[in-house]
Amino acid sequence: MNFDLASTGFMLIATSLVMFMTPGLAFFYGGLVGRKHVITIMFQNFVSLGLTTILWFAFGYSICFSGSYGNGDILGIIGNFDHIFLSGITLVDPSPVNPGVPIYVFVAYQMMFAIITPALITGAFANRVRFSAYIIFLVVWQIFVYFPLVHMVWGGGLLSHWGIKDFAGGIVVHTTAGFAALASVIFIGKRKISDKGMHSIPLVALGTGILWFGWYGFNAGSEFEVDPITTLAFINTDIAASFAGPTWLLLDWIFTRKPKLLGFLTGSVAGLACITPAAGYVSPQSAVIIGTLASVACYIAVYFKNRAGLDDALDVFGIHGIGGLLGVILLGILGTNTMTFLGKDASSLASGLIDGNIAFLFKQTGAVIFAAIYAFLFTLFMLWIVNKITDVRVSEEEENSGLDEGQHGETAYL
Repeated sequence: MNFDLASTGFMLIATSLVMFMTPGLAFFYGGLVGRKHVITIMFQNFVSLGLTTILWFAFGYSICFSGSYGNGDILGIIGNFDHIFLSGITLVDPSPVNPGVPIYVFVAYQMMFAIITPALITGAFANRVRFSAYIIFLVVWQIFVYFPLVHMVWGGGLLSHWGIKDFAGGIVVHTTAGFAALASVIFIGKRKISDKGMHSIPLVALGTGILWFGWYGFNAGSEFEVDPITTLAFINTDIAASFAGPTWLLLDWIFTRKPKLLGFLTGSVAGLACITPAAGYVSPQSAVIIGTLASVACYIAVYFKNRAGLDDALDVFGIHGIGGLLGVILLGILGTNTMTFLGKDASSLASGLIDGNIAFLFKQTGAVIFAAIYAFLFTLFMLWIVNKITDVRVSEEEENSGLDEGQHGETAYL
């Protein structure tokens, strides 16, 4: 088999960049929590690197990417078990999306997405959740939320069959994680101990920088080859983040009378989340609109979340849930055939409302609302079950003393 060395090398780099995002998220969240909870939130992120890899190797990859709608999968919802423990895969097998790249690269790249998605949720219930309960949560949520949606959207399942597009994870990653975070906040409740929260803006800035850097692999790598769409996704990623950051900064400046670094960092992440589903389907001019609207919508969502008294500690719902949902809908509006090139077949296009295709907008909106509702309701139900097995919340005394010491016997600072 003659593989494309340029695309294979690029995808190995992109895979590494997406892996690097999970430690980046750990730094981002670690700086946002109080000093007594840094180890806990970072551990919750890092542990997904190991546990999700085990799940992916054992059966995750198989039920995500084995079979397709009407061709060996189960009702278009999950795949089959043909490749459990990566059986039936050889070194010379091509990837299912690009025959010029070995399948093991595809397996690894998609695994990195699976690793970071449940880690995103941890910011919502910071300072409150037992580590044992989180481990159960991580495993069950992957199996019943993330894996089925991967198959339905990216694995040739039901939503893919209906023509739904999600370039790099607006539905599969951000919307599901964000609405699962909202369900977690509602079920677990508020923190009982007043916490000063963010203890290190430099850590948050470091984490944001790593996330932004890794997002080039997240979005540009989702083309899974080196071609003009790869470069489009790359530039759109940067444009959206670069417009979103100053927009949030301006909103902060208007309403708090001070320009805040944290606001710029938060806005940038909102822009990155929102451009994710559309990165390879829209023009750079549309990326400006997406990045700007992302900050406005997410800023409003965080404001109303606070007014409602929901203790989403690190605004996972407001940033990722609303950002991802908005990005999918904006793709239905701004996706255009003009952003393709010779050699791409019609199935790779995302022709939206600006091309006169209102049906695509309805499909995208329906799909993302379905994903949001399913992730929300299943997460509520799952947490109820987990709470029957082991208490989800830590005790008030443990919350007061700090989860780092109480749950792990470690401290971040002497």
